[in-house]
Amino acid sequence: EFFRELLENAERSLNDMFVRTYGMLYMQNSEVFQDLFTELKRYYTGGNVNLEEMLNDFWARLLERMFQLINPQYHFSEDYLECVSKYTDQLKPFGDVPRKLKVQVTRAFIAARTFVQGLTVGREVANRVSKVSPTPGCIRALMKMLYCPYCRGLPTVKPCNNYCLNVMKGCLANQADLDTEWNLFIDAMLLVAERLEGPFNIESVMDPIDVKISEAIMNMQENSMQVSAKVFQGCGQPKPAPALRSSRSVPENFNTRFRPYNPEEQPTTAAGTSLDRLVTDIKEKLKLSKKFWSSLPYTICKDERVTAGPSVEEDCWNGHTKARYLPEIMNDGLTNQINNPEVDVDITRPDTFIRQQIMALRVMTNKLKNAYNGNDVNFQDTSDETSGSGSGSGCTDDICPTEFDFVTTEAPPVDSDRREVEASATQPGCSLQTLLVIFLSLALQRQWR
Repeated sequence: EFFRELLENAERSLNDMFVRTYGMLYMQNSEVFQDLFTELKRYYTGGNVNLEEMLNDFWARLLERMFQLINPQYHFSEDYLECVSKYTDQLKPFGDVPRKLKVQVTRAFIAARTFVQGLTVGREVANRVSKVSPTPGCIRALMKMLYCPYCRGLPTVKPCNNYCLNVMKGCLANQADLDTEWNLFIDAMLLVAERLEGPFNIESVMDPIDVKISEAIMNMQENSMQVSAKVFQGCGQPKPAPALRSSRSVPENFNTRFRPYNPEEQPTTAAGTSLDRLVTDIKEKLKLSKKFWSSLPYTICKDERVTAGPSVEEDCWNGHTKARYLPEIMNDGLTNQINNPEVDVDITRPDTFIRQQIMALRVMTNKLKNAYNGNDVNFQDTSDETSGSGSGSGCTDDICPTEFDFVTTEAPPVDSDRREVEASATQPGCSLQTLLVIFLSLALQRQWR
């Protein structure tokens, strides 16, 4: 929302400045500038726009329009104007503004668009993984941990903290395997955030864009005679215009009064804060989310509503009676659960859906690294991804979250590997599945906010 309003403010500022500076002349040619902002918005929202080509086209169109205005005594055909546009790079009629602006805009927009998509992918992965159903072994372990104290006449005794940790490490074994790729993803997000704070941040590029384009137009006016002479030499002498048009002089076409840029007039966004402050806040939240998946068991088990707490080691439920829990705590991840004393975990069958989320994070991390280096990333349509065309990432719609889908999506249907789990949810233990999902959702929401 911040970036969208930033673009709208920049377009509004340019329109206001150019109406005051050039009046009706700008109004008659305003579609050139409107098209520029339309394409920038389309790029930012995921459109298939080549920024460099789009900017080159803008300056070529602007040169065509201005060339006609500074030479009203001639009539120019479409073919002649096309020839004129080919001289944009050679003659540099707008000075060094186009080159500088191209570097600034491309770097800023690549970083901003990829960063926002990264936030979307991270949210989607967290949302989807939170909906993964527990295995039958996990449900049995939860039943034993949460309900067996009542059967033993110990309704007020809560599970031991370490006992809870082994249960949750077994239940969340596959989720913990997200941790490595998740941490790499967060590191890449933090790198791109640096681009949003540096000299190529989108706010510092877009705020004065009206001044930069006006400066380019003034350069063209000052060098109009030299530019025209070289164009006539390369494209040929144009035909004279009708007498009415040729009678108009250059001063009547151009009003060169220029209103200097005042930093105090910088537009205020609805976000009520600058990009630097916004990015700083997001960076702090991203840093807190590192090691999120491996810390989930600890987040859940330290909740006083679930366990007796780490300080109560003797007067807690250890799975058999009210006493200290003796088994060692398992390490994180699927392969480390082979000897988990509380949960039966089949380490030979990784959860397919979670593996898909790991792939989604990996793909996004690569895009973020490209964006950090200033390289544009290929935002493919879903049809391209599923057909195997494009960049060859091997992405499918099930694996990779939809580009710029800002509406939270539901997890895909449960695959065949978990049909047994789905069936078990219809048994009396289904309330335990609901309990686990509630625990996970609370923890995820608390961390992700």
